Amino acid sequence: MTLLTLVRHGETDWNRDRRVQGSTDIALNDTGRAQARDAAAVLREQLLVSSPGAPSVIVSSDLSRARETAEIIAMELDLAAPALYPELRERAYGDAEGLDADEFIHRWGDWNTAEVPGAEPWPQLRERGLGALAAVVRDTRRATAPAVGTIIVVTHGALIRELIRHATGGELPPPGIRLANASAHPMRYERDRLSLIAYAAAV
Repeated sequence: MTLLTLVRHGETDWNRDRRVQGSTDIALNDTGRAQARDAAAVLREQLLVSSPGAPSVIVSSDLSRARETAEIIAMELDLAAPALYPELRERAYGDAEGLDADEFIHRWGDWNTAEVPGAEPWPQLRERGLGALAAVVRDTRRATAPAVGTIIVVTHGALIRELIRHATGGELPPPGIRLANASAHPMRYERDRLSLIAYAAAV
């Protein structure tokens, strides 16, 4: 059994302006950097309670907003630099990238059912995310054996949503609720099965 904490990256200017980022590589802003430091403090307390003494590893999407969030957390927690996994990237939103939320809704309707040209299909996103977690767990087990390491996975809102939906049979998150920037979602990975330990408050 491996403990994972999925962390959404900190805020970017596009998050602040409610623009669709997807695979577009947008950097953190100063608020996002502060959120990453705050997330590190929360993670430190969680790790002390859930897995005292266990080695901790941090990994990240290779997009800069996730990578920098992970680098800040690693520095605050005195961890090795994050390993980067392109498979942890955000869902590609095709023609919607760069648009604000109002324009998105005007063109395609509801966020979760919209058919956006060029966007990565939701089932494909879920499959990619689960494959990425399997690779992360496998690599971490090899690196920390014989100890069982805990893993901080810094990634993106839509990917985390889809993994939570998989782990809860679609019960969470509620429709229309955004996951907060730098929110942390502890999960358990056991025999290739993903389960949610706690659901972080959303916005």
